[in-house]
Amino acid sequence: MSAAETNSDETMQWAAITGVIATVSVFAIAQGLSYPLLSFILQRQGVSPAMIGLSAAMTPVGFILSSPLIPALARRFGAGRTALTCAALSALVLALVGWTQNVYLWVPLRFLIGVVTNPLYVLSEIWVIALAPPSRRGRVMGVYSTVISAGFATGPLCLLAVGTEGWPPFLVGICAFTFCGGCLALVLGRLPKVDEAGQQVSVIGFMPQAWLLLAAVVVAAGFEQAVLALLPVYGTHYGIAEARMSALLSTMIAGNIAMQVPLGLLAERLTARLVRFLCVALTVLGCVLLPLLIETPLIWPCVFIWGAVSYGIYTMSIIELGERFAGSALVAGNAAFSLMWGVGGILVPPLTGGVMDAIGASGLPITLGAICAALAMASVIRKRLV
Repeated sequence: MSAAETNSDETMQWAAITGVIATVSVFAIAQGLSYPLLSFILQRQGVSPAMIGLSAAMTPVGFILSSPLIPALARRFGAGRTALTCAALSALVLALVGWTQNVYLWVPLRFLIGVVTNPLYVLSEIWVIALAPPSRRGRVMGVYSTVISAGFATGPLCLLAVGTEGWPPFLVGICAFTFCGGCLALVLGRLPKVDEAGQQVSVIGFMPQAWLLLAAVVVAAGFEQAVLALLPVYGTHYGIAEARMSALLSTMIAGNIAMQVPLGLLAERLTARLVRFLCVALTVLGCVLLPLLIETPLIWPCVFIWGAVSYGIYTMSIIELGERFAGSALVAGNAAFSLMWGVGGILVPPLTGGVMDAIGASGLPITLGAICAALAMASVIRKRLV
């Protein structure tokens, strides 16, 4: 192969990576917009907090139940066709949500949003993993994680521009999903085949092959959701104003967004497995330091780093997934990641809240620290067994 042909292939590869990441960024904006939008609307309608929470939980339930179906859908219809169909269905379901404006109809519709958006997210992530050159996979996945986080953070900001009443916010989400499909269609011909019909790896069949990676996903998801939901509650124990706690959460999210690329570069120099262990250890340290620093200025750099390393657990797990698996096993593995993300988000926040009810505010750092410490111990044990 000539140098010109090699450069052309590399250019097409990076163009495809850019196209898929653009697709996921728009998808993240649409998802980040929908969660607060629907909560605001239900709150104005006088719906109880419990019902609002139940309605919001339907989307992750949709993620969980649809995840095992993704490998079969990719094999049967092709990954590209499946993703494009899901982008169109996502726009359609969001339009139905805007049209109905009824809490009881929103329960099944929000479940459907989880079902139809999950394959789009999973398959896009698989394409990025498969396209990333092995020597640069760390930085590519770091950029990917940064874009996802920034997209989710940007979604709520869109509401500042269009408001939360009438069709305008829904039209933003509908157009975002439509644009998402358009971005994907432009690069579809350059995407690698990840859905070989000859191989059939199921989500359940994949789990024993990478149980530690899946445990890390549960911890990362549960940690993020528990902190977002319960850190403000923790702050009230110390008499900290809501505005300051909101600023702390924003600082934590900023750490998540800013540090995934540096962590990815570090994974290229060391290994994703080692950097993940370091992220877990630093997350445990953050849990130990939280009650000591919460009322001091040092809490600001602490939560910045905490946000970076806690989400870094997931970023490093994705990198290792791409290093160890390919083809249908990669499809099944990423679908299993999505399922475990939903499981962690559903199980860990209630568990943490229950411990806080039982022993007080200290239940937050104790529970999350114990979960992360258990993951660190499992990593050490696995290393010794290998």
